[in-house]
Amino acid sequence: MSERKATIERDTLETRIRIGLDLDGSGAGTRQTGVGFFDHMLDQLARHGLFDLDVSAAGDLHIDAHHTVEDVGIALGQAFAAAVGDKRGIVRYGHAFCPLDEALSRVVVDLSGRPGLYYRVTFPAARVGDFDTELVREFWQGFASQAAVTLHMDSLQGDNAHHVAETLFKAGGRALRMACSTDPRGTHALPSTKGTL
Repeated sequence: MSERKATIERDTLETRIRIGLDLDGSGAGTRQTGVGFFDHMLDQLARHGLFDLDVSAAGDLHIDAHHTVEDVGIALGQAFAAAVGDKRGIVRYGHAFCPLDEALSRVVVDLSGRPGLYYRVTFPAARVGDFDTELVREFWQGFASQAAVTLHMDSLQGDNAHHVAETLFKAGGRALRMACSTDPRGTHALPSTKGTL
């Protein structure tokens, strides 16, 4: 399989985003968005997805973190779509359950070419430090729309908002890792009866 890497630059009046992604990495890279908790979540995504991920973001944090988090999701989705390529020889589907103490989340993904986020998550608190937990959905919505994936995310239980968020990013990384991995049966076929994804 050829190198599955992508670099994306996204500049708007609200944010300047630089993403470097290697799907066949080890979780290495730097995440610097100016939003500490979000950087921690991106670390979880990269480490558990085994993606080398460099993220540099400068956004209008004097307003709030909304545009930064959403635009990183959009740019990362674009990078993922570019890196995964024509999808020949991949598994296509991925799923993961990840616990963290009392919290448990499930993520299921289909690299379908049909963007959709089905998000059933209730946070026990509106904020983790200065981070608005509503932004977790905004990140994954941006990612799913640009990566053109069908993404189901469910928080099954959790009393700590930090733990709930972390299980979603860990499970997201694991599910995406499975879906974009090489089919172990060695076929180079497109995993679709329609002949396109």
